[in-house]
Amino acid sequence: VSTGEELPVEFGLDQNYPNPFNPSTLIGYQVPGSGATRVRLAVYDMLGREVAVLVNEKKEPGHYVATWNANGLAGGVYFARLTAGQFVQTRKMTLMH
Repeated sequence: VSTGEELPVEFGLDQNYPNPFNPSTLIGYQVPGSGATRVRLAVYDMLGREVAVLVNEKKEPGHYVATWNANGLAGGVYFARLTAGQFVQTRKMTLMH
């Protein structure tokens, strides 16, 4: 079955949208390969404390979007980090109240 969508050739973490956001945002990421890969997408505060785990499972190759609702958290800068095998990428996000 072909969806017409090209599979990614490398891992990637997109900038969240919208940014700045209040209180929720979308975070896109890509998983390449020919089989399932363990993927972890977590959010950290400025002090490096983990505040949310959005994805922590094996994912087939493709394009994905995770939603993060920061309701109840203080406004400021947060970091989304995608980890998959040796790949690690981080993006800065701004929560506005």
